Amino acid sequence: MPWFPDFANAMVLARAQTRAVGQADPVRQYFSALNSGDSRDLETVWPGEVVVYDPRLGEIRGHKQLRQFIRTSQNWLAERHARTETMAVTTANGRAVVELLAHLSIDGRDVAWPVAVVAESRDDRSVAFRTYGSLLPVQGQRSVRPVILALPPPSAAAPVRAGDVVGRYFAAVEAGDVEAAVRTFEADGYIRDPAGPQAIHRGAAELRSFFAAQFSAGGIGLQQCAETDDGVRCAVEYNCVRWGTRDLPPQPGLGVYERAADGLLAAARSYDDIEPP
Repeated sequence: MPWFPDFANAMVLARAQTRAVGQADPVRQYFSALNSGDSRDLETVWPGEVVVYDPRLGEIRGHKQLRQFIRTSQNWLAERHARTETMAVTTANGRAVVELLAHLSIDGRDVAWPVAVVAESRDDRSVAFRTYGSLLPVQGQRSVRPVILALPPPSAAAPVRAGDVVGRYFAAVEAGDVEAAVRTFEADGYIRDPAGPQAIHRGAAELRSFFAAQFSAGGIGLQQCAETDDGVRCAVEYNCVRWGTRDLPPQPGLGVYERAADGLLAAARSYDDIEPP
């Protein structure tokens, strides 16, 4: 059959093109699989190890578990008439961090659910997707998650530069210093906690009130695990290990810190399910 070699070459080319597109924008392809309930393209792009860390369903590892996870998640999203909008994308250090706002219909209510997805590929065959966000808006209660990224050793340098505004922000949070935290923001800067877009604290007065409540028992210990910084936004994956004077079981989260033109913070957006003790 003289046409067969051309057919085989066309299939190889189609797979190569699918892989190139998927590797260029892994989060888009991941959400395409979630929307369709079909993981085949995802598996074509990443024939090696695929690991997913999901707020609801935990750790998913390997292609068999991936197929089940994609089908289960697609059903869950379809039942809630989910649609998503991309809010920001930060790419650096071999990682892509995509901030999304998912709109869900839950018990007759329209719910806005902020989530952030990190895609990290250490080679051209394997990928990890780490999703951060609070389950409070969609389940009515928080859920303590196990650690996703290992805590850095005590001797390791923090990923965030100490002199940068993001480093100064982390130092203020660690120390529980309300005024130092407020000073890292521009005049109209805001912080948004994981509960959703309605939980925004903007301007010096609201920020001061927010941080005073957060630091009422002392500073918050956030151990930095990974940083994705494109110069405008810095996304930090962390583990919260202390709140005030109380140590906590390490709980994972992600913060995105957006710089203004003057070098201060225009915004800080948190994605975690950490509850103060």
